Amino acid sequence: MTASKTGFFTHRDCSMHEMGPGHPECPARLDAIHDRLLVSGVADLLDHREAPLAPLADLELAHDRMHIAALRGLSDWLIEEELAGGPPLVQVDTDTSMNRHTWKAALRSAGAALAATDAVIAGELENAFCSVRPPGHHATRTKAMGFCFFNNVAVAAKYALQRHNLKRVAVVDFDVHHGNGTEDILAGDERALMVSIFQHPFYPYSGDQNPAPNMLNVPVPAYTKGMDVRDIVEMMWIPRLEAFKPEMIFISAGFDAHRDDDMGQLSLNEQDYTWITMRIKDVARRFSGGRIVSCLEGGYVMGPLARSVEAHVRVLADL
Repeated sequence: MTASKTGFFTHRDCSMHEMGPGHPECPARLDAIHDRLLVSGVADLLDHREAPLAPLADLELAHDRMHIAALRGLSDWLIEEELAGGPPLVQVDTDTSMNRHTWKAALRSAGAALAATDAVIAGELENAFCSVRPPGHHATRTKAMGFCFFNNVAVAAKYALQRHNLKRVAVVDFDVHHGNGTEDILAGDERALMVSIFQHPFYPYSGDQNPAPNMLNVPVPAYTKGMDVRDIVEMMWIPRLEAFKPEMIFISAGFDAHRDDDMGQLSLNEQDYTWITMRIKDVARRFSGGRIVSCLEGGYVMGPLARSVEAHVRVLADL
């Protein structure tokens, strides 16, 4: 029988990854979430679990072996260089860099999604939230970009299909940015459906060009309000999800579409995240045995991020 528990997966290694002073994707994000859940009492009602390191063989379900090897090589080089007085960071792209802890943090982030998938499919947990960084949805099969190194949600989705032999999984992405990496990895795989909403035109300037049939991308203009997003979810996402009948749902939970997050220009609030999560959970209950694994993506202003995660997790945990 499925336990009605919500898992909370994280690891202190995720806070060791840093990309330089003033970078928005910073360790304080996880501290803000942790503190909010503690103060609100929500933390006491979750099943806390440490994220393991993702096995490289499981990363290869979604990523090219050379991509994995290149990141590992950069990490080894950084450790040697820092011991010799070299630079503490190496740039991977214009806004993404590694320190000597990034490799392990990225393995923990993907490992959280994998362990959560195992626990939910085994029935130990009904669903789970992975409070991890670095985020993942911009990482393509062959490239790290946009603060992301491994695509946590795509790795877990492929893992559920390949290792657990599920027939259909869905990915829901409500980050303000298009999950180009997830689309790159899952496009054309008939066992997966991805539904997303994102500001456009906006980084990474993708998602509006001839998506594969298993991709439902909904680009929206800046300043789109929460009620308009709810209408899109109701009229576009839900019918596609219902027709697909996923056996498990993965969420790329980015909270940078919040009206108070200056990373983007959408106008969602905590109540919108509550409503969206309720609609996803309703689909999961009807078709997926309630099985959801949600992974933190964006959200860069501490107060709105922490409140939005609390709202999201409260729905997952039926609080």
